[in-house]
Amino acid sequence: MFLFDAHLDLAMNALEWNRDLRWSVEEIRKSEFGMVDKPDRGLNTVSLPEMRKGNIGLCVATQIARYVKKGSHLPGWNSPHQAWAQTQGQLAWYQSMEAIGEMVQINDLDTLDTHLKLWQDNVPEKPIGYILSLEGADSIVTLDYLEKSYEMGLRAIGPAHYGPGTYAYGTDSDGSIGAKGKALLKKIEELDLILDVTHLCDTSFWETMDVYHGPIWASHNNCRELVDHNRQFSDEQIKELLERKAVIGVALDAWMLVPHWVRGKSTPQGMGVTLERMVHHIDHICQLAGNALHVGIGTDLDGAFGKEQCPTDLDTIADLQKVPQLLKNRGYTQEDIENIMYQNFINFLRRTWA
Repeated sequence: MFLFDAHLDLAMNALEWNRDLRWSVEEIRKSEFGMVDKPDRGLNTVSLPEMRKGNIGLCVATQIARYVKKGSHLPGWNSPHQAWAQTQGQLAWYQSMEAIGEMVQINDLDTLDTHLKLWQDNVPEKPIGYILSLEGADSIVTLDYLEKSYEMGLRAIGPAHYGPGTYAYGTDSDGSIGAKGKALLKKIEELDLILDVTHLCDTSFWETMDVYHGPIWASHNNCRELVDHNRQFSDEQIKELLERKAVIGVALDAWMLVPHWVRGKSTPQGMGVTLERMVHHIDHICQLAGNALHVGIGTDLDGAFGKEQCPTDLDTIADLQKVPQLLKNRGYTQEDIENIMYQNFINFLRRTWA
């Protein structure tokens, strides 16, 4: 089955972790043997060949660079200008992958339709389609920079990541979007960008709902009812997104799938983390919606974690092909399964870009 992954930090992996994503997952793992600078060295799950193997032909691929003020405990850049430069380096990597036929940017209906047709045909070594998204808006120095980003293909943006940001408050923090946040949302709406509400804290989320009226999705966000943490959406927030015709991509980070995960101590094996846990979150959203039209997959695989923090029955991203059978076991129809695996996000793009 064709698959759409709504959140992958591909350029971050290529530039910050120095992974050549043209290699196989196994080759990348071997190259990192003995490295200890981060917990997931040698435990990666994503590469471009593995995406092709899993028929994951389309994804939302990020630019990400946090600006941190003095005294912050979060990693990041010391000025928004440095953060901007980092995102431009990431864009250059995507463009270099396009130049050699590994990837292709999807930014309107024509490129979307052409790409989907290509993947329907029996063409070897097809490029991976990517929709460019900015995770956290700290690198937008002024709103003119957002216009520049749109011209370069940016089609989705999340105002915040972790902690307090320039335009909103994110995970593990709480606060208002303020005047800067409201101005950013106005510009997002004016450009008809997709607003990604993933990572918004509760206060910033609800203030955003009050002032923003454009297209919304949540690229990688799970359910607070199943795992009680501010990173997840409450049922009330999910219902609000359903009213807005949003699509929510379910993520695969283990601590978002099961309660009581302790970082650095818990293991997927010990906590019983399998792809079935992902299906629990998918099903919860479907039950709230009364249909299977508002949920998809946004794995966040290799988003600063690897096999040490993913389902035990997932060795690489290609194992997402196990999910359709798990959904079928729950009683989901073939149409439902296709909607969840790719069609909901594609339909969203068709509505937004029409």
